[in-house]
Amino acid sequence: MDHTFLSAFILLLLVLDPLGSLPIFISILRNVAPERKRRVAVREVTLAFIVLAVFMVAGDAFLGLMHLSERSLEVAGGVILLMIAIRMIFSSGESIYAADVEREPFIFPLAVPLMAGPSAMATVLLLASRQPDRMTEWFAALFCAMLVSGVVLLAADRLHRLLGDSVVSALEKLMGLVLTAIAIEMMLAGLKRYFIGDL
Repeated sequence: MDHTFLSAFILLLLVLDPLGSLPIFISILRNVAPERKRRVAVREVTLAFIVLAVFMVAGDAFLGLMHLSERSLEVAGGVILLMIAIRMIFSSGESIYAADVEREPFIFPLAVPLMAGPSAMATVLLLASRQPDRMTEWFAALFCAMLVSGVVLLAADRLHRLLGDSVVSALEKLMGLVLTAIAIEMMLAGLKRYFIGDL
């Protein structure tokens, strides 16, 4: 399944799921001093971007090292996205990452695995390995998606108060439905390339 800049941006935004993660953001940053919240948010988003960018650059080398084909990665990535999508649709808003954090978060759990989690890593690996000649576009799509996630993280408290629990939950379930279709398409594309080959 070939992507454009716009479809890659939307896919990454769906995988990062910043709106659905609003309650988790709020919970993790609850014990952070108000004057440090902005600095912590920017730092964690930057770290998540670096992690995903490294995975994007090292995608082909990683596949070669592990003797993995693009087809297997496409199917595996689709399975992971499907699991994330199902969680988004049927979740009650709770998460193992929403537990109270007594100290200021650093890398875990905000940058990794909440933002730069397995599904995001699989997605950037897939983008880079499927169309390596368009790496600049994928970097730009990743940067824009992380920028949106950063804005949501910075405005987490305000957005949660403005939208309310029901609207946030509805938006997450809607994004989950879209992500389900994308996941199925990825798996079908991988299986088609495995059994039929590139046409």
